[in-house]
Amino acid sequence: MTSKKKFKRVVFKLSGEALAGDKGYGIDPATVDSIAAQIQEVANHGLEVAVVNGGGNIWRGLSGSSKGMDRATADYMGMLATIINSLALQDALENREVETRVQTAIEMRQIAEPYIRRRAIRHLEKGRVVIFAAGTGNPYFSTDTTAALRAAEIEADAILMAKKGVDGVYDSDPAINKDAKKFEHLEYIEVIQKNLGVMDSTAISLCMDNNIPIVVFNIDTKGNILKAALGEKIGTTVGGEE
Repeated sequence: MTSKKKFKRVVFKLSGEALAGDKGYGIDPATVDSIAAQIQEVANHGLEVAVVNGGGNIWRGLSGSSKGMDRATADYMGMLATIINSLALQDALENREVETRVQTAIEMRQIAEPYIRRRAIRHLEKGRVVIFAAGTGNPYFSTDTTAALRAAEIEADAILMAKKGVDGVYDSDPAINKDAKKFEHLEYIEVIQKNLGVMDSTAISLCMDNNIPIVVFNIDTKGNILKAALGEKIGTTVGGEE
């Protein structure tokens, strides 16, 4: 299936919590299958798809699980959580006959390929979905930064940032403030200056330096991944054309 599309190659940033479904922790197979079905739909439209997922459904570093723990150790544990999530997503995609490769920034050859930029690009060109696991392979860097870094390395046209329970970027928390204003478009510097929490400042700076637009949207609505990938007006766009 082909369709008029704005992007050719995208990086889909998925939070770990999104894989947990309504349970809020762990991996919910039905939810993972639903996400896999939506990614399959994007691939069927001829787009090249890479995925970076978080690990917050299994292990949260700075915000809870690791209290009193050495930061580097906690971050490495978080990287391992992203690998578990990546294997779960790979399995769901392969069950749908979508060719998939997991590449890890930490070598574990028995279960995944090591991250090699040129090999990743070749997989994408062949129509395979590539899942980048284990973050950057270094502590002190978030999976948001991983998404920005990998997007720059593989020359992706955009980062599709799936959020659970929120349909874009607001000036305050819409769950608390009913009058919160939703932004349709933001410049990178505005996100940093207003501390809007779309991504951490390192990730936003990387996107700004490499002119990679970010589309922030709600993953809870089925079909939103495809809409974002096709460049339809959805959620909030950071950078790119207004």
